[in-house]
Amino acid sequence: MPSLLHRILGLGLVLSLLAACHTDTTPVVTQPEATAPVLPPPPLFNGDSAYAFVAKQVAFGPRVPGSAAHKACGDWMVEKLKSYGATVIEQHAEVTIYSGQKVPMRNIIASWQPEKKDRILLFTHWDSRPFADQDSVRRNDPIDGANDAGSGTGVLLEIARLLASHPPQVGVDLFFNDVEDMGEPEGALGGQQQSTVDTWCLGTQYWTKNPHVPGYKARFGILLDMVGSKDAVFPKEGYSMRYAAGIVNKVWKAAAAAGHGDRFLSETRNFVGVDDHVFVNENLNIPSIDIIAYNPVTGGFPSTWHTHADNLANIDKESLQAVGATVAQVVWTER
Repeated sequence: MPSLLHRILGLGLVLSLLAACHTDTTPVVTQPEATAPVLPPPPLFNGDSAYAFVAKQVAFGPRVPGSAAHKACGDWMVEKLKSYGATVIEQHAEVTIYSGQKVPMRNIIASWQPEKKDRILLFTHWDSRPFADQDSVRRNDPIDGANDAGSGTGVLLEIARLLASHPPQVGVDLFFNDVEDMGEPEGALGGQQQSTVDTWCLGTQYWTKNPHVPGYKARFGILLDMVGSKDAVFPKEGYSMRYAAGIVNKVWKAAAAAGHGDRFLSETRNFVGVDDHVFVNENLNIPSIDIIAYNPVTGGFPSTWHTHADNLANIDKESLQAVGATVAQVVWTER
């Protein structure tokens, strides 16, 4: 007969087997993974409206710093931006151009939700070239500047109109910089020297040393330059890739999402070492890129650059639409 010890051990084994066969029916509650809220689609950018803003600028005449047309256009821009709910700060100063002449500068900075720390910077120059140094006629006469830089200004004014009724998740600053296009023409000083970097983008140079908000920072910046030429295409600009390749890829992905990937080329072509984004990168360390048109025929800028052909007749609404819709896609999908 089994001993008492064996009986006890056997009973323990039976109880262990019964316990193992028991199924715990207590429901397990799992917490759902946190997901970011779904953002509404970006507001619809209107290329016709952007074109009208370009036409309005051209109607004032060449916006050469110090001219009556420049003042009138600046006043109109400030009034328009304020009507769209922007907090507007102006910077007035005198800057010295390549010839030693002092000219008045008027930077215009428009901000939405200025209390937010997370910000996006969108910028363009709004002055026009005082001479047509790339033309064969009337080289000393100022140009209309419909594309350079009426187009970028027109796109950002349309973005401003959308910001009035569709606040994004982040703060936005539109920076319209002045005295960008009074840089030294090649051979201007008796043919003894080429134009130098520091004679261009004087408004941006001033702003990067004297920001409208002390210690100003933004997640990134997007510069628009000559974005309205006919059938414009935009390769990845070389200095943008050097300073802020991640932002370039973000914007080019947004272009595809907005249905304009055919305009935003995947290859790196332009290397524009003299433009506003260079100073923003180097002086303020804000990763900034340049959306600038490329001429596949010449391998350079649009054919109207610094000529009298830079007029309203050579502005393409579809180019404005492609760039504006891309910028809107970026702004309104940023969290």
